[in-house]
Amino acid sequence: MKPLALFLICLAAPAWAKDSAHDRARYALEAGEILPLSDILQAAQTARPGRVIEVELDRDDGIWIYELELVGTNGQLYEIEINAATGVILEIEHEDE
Repeated sequence: MKPLALFLICLAAPAWAKDSAHDRARYALEAGEILPLSDILQAAQTARPGRVIEVELDRDDGIWIYELELVGTNGQLYEIEINAATGVILEIEHEDE
């Protein structure tokens, strides 16, 4: 493979990964396996008010889990794990620097 072609493929790879993650979340939502993100964000705000700066959706042992990074109103960084099917908070962890 030519170096330019390989370089262009490497540049495009993150876009493919993002699309597949988005599609995976959309399919899980349409299948009724997860709650809408708006419900998850509301649960997170109830548990720990602040500004969500990152959201990931993963499947762990067959369970969909949202992992959110949030900057609390106190300026502290938190990671919150939420069961994506039920909206139940599984863990809130203070991120030390």
